Parts: sequence; C-alpha cells; structure tokens
Amino acid sequence: MELNEIGRRINSAERCHLIGIGGVSMSPLAEILKGMGVSVTGSDINDGPAIGRLRSVGIDVTVGHSAANVRGAGYVIRSAAAREDNIEIITARELGIPVFERAQAFGYIMREYKNAVCVSGVHGKTTTTSMITHILLAAEADPTVMIGGTLPVLGCGYRVGNGDTIVLESDEYYNSFHNFLPTIAIVLNVDADHLDFFRDIDDVKSSFRKFASLVPGSGYIICNGDDADTMEALAPLGRELFTFGFGDTTEFGDATESGALSASCSAEAKNIDGESLVAETAVRCAASPPLRVRGVNISAEGRNTKADVLFDGKYFCRIKLRIPGVHNLKNALAATSAAIALGLPAKAIEEGLSCYTGAVRRLEYKGSCKGAHIYDDYAHHPRELRATLDAVFTLGYKRVIIAFQPHTFSRTKALFSDFVTELSRADVTFLAEIYAAREKNDTSISSGVLAEAIPGARCFASFPEIADEIAAIAREGDIILTVGAGDIYKVGEMLVQI
Repeated sequence: MELNEIGRRINSAERCHLIGIGGVSMSPLAEILKGMGVSVTGSDINDGPAIGRLRSVGIDVTVGHSAANVRGAGYVIRSAAAREDNIEIITARELGIPVFERAQAFGYIMREYKNAVCVSGVHGKTTTTSMITHILLAAEADPTVMIGGTLPVLGCGYRVGNGDTIVLESDEYYNSFHNFLPTIAIVLNVDADHLDFFRDIDDVKSSFRKFASLVPGSGYIICNGDDADTMEALAPLGRELFTFGFGDTTEFGDATESGALSASCSAEAKNIDGESLVAETAVRCAASPPLRVRGVNISAEGRNTKADVLFDGKYFCRIKLRIPGVHNLKNALAATSAAIALGLPAKAIEEGLSCYTGAVRRLEYKGSCKGAHIYDDYAHHPRELRATLDAVFTLGYKRVIIAFQPHTFSRTKALFSDFVTELSRADVTFLAEIYAAREKNDTSISSGVLAEAIPGARCFASFPEIADEIAAIAREGDIILTVGAGDIYKVGEMLVQI
C-alpha cells in the first residue's frame, strides 16, 4: 500500500520535500526524483559539498530545519536520521502532509526493473555496490545505480541508466531495507552495530533474515559463507543460499603479526601467475559448507591484490584489484557472485574490477605532508578499523599515524573495548571529539575517556590542533590516516596545505 501511495505522489505534480537531503543516500535520491520531473526541495542541518551539488542542479536546499520548509509541500521523504521530534516532521503531521521513508521511495523506484540487486551488510556496502557498478559498466549493461558514497567513474553517488538492472546500497538502520524489493539480495556480513536502534546482535540477525526473505523464489540470496553470524541469521529461512568466501573463518583480514593478508585454504591450487602467496593459513574448512564462489591463490604487491576465483569448484576468472586489503577481495567475491547471478561474462568481471580504484573516503589518497602519505577512510566501527589497518600494514610504511573521529555516542560506548583494541595498533593515535550525528550529547562517554584507555593517545578539541600536532611529527615513511564517518577528512585537507 505504501509503495502504491508514494508512487502516486511521485507521479503527481506535487512538491516533494526531503528532510536530511544532504545525506549520502538522500542526495542521489533528490537528483533522481528531479530527473523524473518531480519538484524537489530539501533541508539539512549542515552545509557541505553535497548541498552545493544539489543547488547546482536547481534544487532549493535550506540549511537548518523549520516549519516553513514543509508548508506547501505535497509530501515529505525523510532520512532515517530524521526523528519524530524533528520540527519539520511535526509540522507535516499537523498539516496532514504524508511522510514517507527514504527506503519507500527507493522501493518504488526499483520495482520497475527486472533485476534489483540490493547490497546489504554492516560493513562493505559502498565498496561492493561500486564494484558491481564497474562490472555492469564493463558489460555495457547501462545500469541504474544508487550508492552511499561518491564513485569517481560516476562523479557522484548515482547513475540513471536505460538497462534492466538497478543496484542499490541497502541500509539495515531502522530496518530501512525491509521496504525494498530485491531479486538479488547480498548479505556481506552481520555484526553488532546501530545499537541505538537494535537491541542486540540477535535483533540485527533477525533484521537481515527479514530482508533476505523478501527475495522471490526465482531470485538469489548471496551471502558470506565465511561469516558465522551471517550464516546463522539466514539458516532459518530454509532457502538455497549462493555463498562466497575464502573457505575459512578469516574475516576482514584477520592477519598475522606482520599484518600480511590471510591466504586461501586451497592447498591443491597452483599460483597461475607465479606470485608467492601471502601469509598462507593451515585452515582446511572441512566443517564449512561448499562455497559457490571461492577466492584462492591470494597475493599482494603494494596496493594491488589478486586472487583466482573458483565457481562451483572450477576456475572462473582472475581478480586483480588496485586497492589493498583482504576485505576488499572479499567484497570483490560478493560482486563477482552478483555478476554470475546476472549472467555476466567473466571478461566483464575481470575488466570491471581491474578498473576499480576505490570510492571516495575508502582508503582514499589525499596527498602528502613532509613526505608522509595521507589517506582518508570512512571506517567508524571497530571491525572496519581492523580491516583498514590490516590493509595499511601490508603497504610497508615505517609508522602509522591515525586521527580518528568516533561516530555517535551510542556506538562509542557499546563498542568501547573494541575501539581501544584497534586504535592501540597504530603507532600514534590522535582523537577528535565524538561526531554526534543524530544523537544528543551523552556526558558519560567522550573521546577523552577513550584516549585515556589507549596507550599514548591524545584527544583534541579542534581539527586545526590535530593537524598541527601531526604536521609537527610527520616524516617520510609515515602514513597518516584520517578515519571516521563524520568530517575528520578536513584534517587531511589541512595537512595537504602545509
């Protein structure tokens, strides 16, 4: 019923107002709706590049929320971060203006496509969606794409094509992806996060199980066969699963002390290109179910990573990535699985992935400062921090300096000890104040408290202070990481200018 109603509104001449329009998924939605002929306005609490882009294409955006913004609108679409106490939501309710969720709009848009590829997972969604986009472009499939980040090949986070396939990053927060209509659902991993909404890990598993159940019998549920929580979440469905992985329990680059990549458990496979395997493990995965897509013969050289891909036990293609990290190889296996489900040729997979150089804010090179290399990354969960650091440790830098900005009070508090563990791995750790995002200040937790638990860590009240401290110690052979889902990237931009 909701999809029919929002479809009726979208196809009317009414003005649509988007609350939180500057968000990573709201801004492309705004542009897509405008491209469909909808009159679009929006509001957000912060200005920024996304707002500037929206204004450049003729969308009226107000910085700050007020009742005046929604008056005269025919309907409202809100981001997951816009709560019921938002003045614009309150005003819309009082005026009888329908309020729809962002995911409902996406759900309506995707039902017009033969193939709806919905990429879910607590970690890796943007990267995997981007990789699938590259493969589809290589196959000349002319896809429609909606990504929660900027993909350089697109110059933004979306693409409107004329093909029969739509690829959509699918967020579990507030059960948003329950509004989707996937023909192919990808579950990259299941983990404890967004605990301001989910009760616990079992609640997270239940949410992903519901999402996967939306796939029709003729569709595919593609999932990470190496991730125990994912497999446990999906097992009650009693459905055939299209699994991918390395065939062991290594997840997000659990590494040796040297930080090397974890290798596949394939003892019999030969290294086709003659490269040496890295950090070979003794795992033989006897207890694991057969994987339909499996990565073997993993190797790394600088920022490049490679693996052979087996499909149903037979050699299928060779993945060559221009980005580091075993977690990115895992994402590539998920993208490969989706391509196989779509019937795309191995050549398109190889070509598409070989051209992928990363999405914006995913271990993105920003420049240098006093000979030190500066990279920016979106990681905001301990597991993502581990993956980023594991990838960095393979690159041969003498010293790792990290400037981390925790994202939300609830996540920092719930995963405190895990943050301490991962942030302690860097040689030098600087912390910015917690980025509150959708939350109100929680005085029981702070970056200062986190810094006290991390040996040698220091906390600063402003970005210029962090930039000055890093510049004072930076030297050739260092890698400087600005990490977090907020605006910590500004520190890197300051350092490049020094």
